[in-house]
Amino acid sequence: MPEENERPLVVVGVDGSDHATVALRRALHEAARRGARVLAVAAWERPPVTLEAYYGMPLDDAVTDARVHEQRTRAVVDAVRASEPALADVPVEVEAVAGHAGAALVERARGADLLVVGHRGRGGLASVALGSVGLSCVLHAPCPVLVVPMTSTATPEPATAGAAR
Repeated sequence: MPEENERPLVVVGVDGSDHATVALRRALHEAARRGARVLAVAAWERPPVTLEAYYGMPLDDAVTDARVHEQRTRAVVDAVRASEPALADVPVEVEAVAGHAGAALVERARGADLLVVGHRGRGGLASVALGSVGLSCVLHAPCPVLVVPMTSTATPEPATAGAAR
């Protein structure tokens, strides 16, 4: 078995929404199938106006925000892994990033084997169009991108940790 940092890498965007949880589940299954590790990325944008610009006092604390987003994402990862014991052995790292989600995911996907993002699939014509994050990833990612629709079962085949491609 290769060292953990030598394993293939699957990057997934996780924002706490249902469609992101479906994407996370699919990313974990893909990682199990590939013998890969997962990087779950939680990106958020800081408020454009803060008191810092006027009084030198930030309205928010980026370090605290990162910690909160990281903890929330870790809880989602833990819940998905607990619901499917076959995913328990997939190595997962969680990273919280301040910035536009599309740009953060594209940056974290450098050197990755796969980038996974969710798609809301709001029904009708709206479900045909990708959102701004998904579109940004599809257009700019340095690796293949898997867009997982909300209707996906997220488990195309049984996962076996460490299975070859």
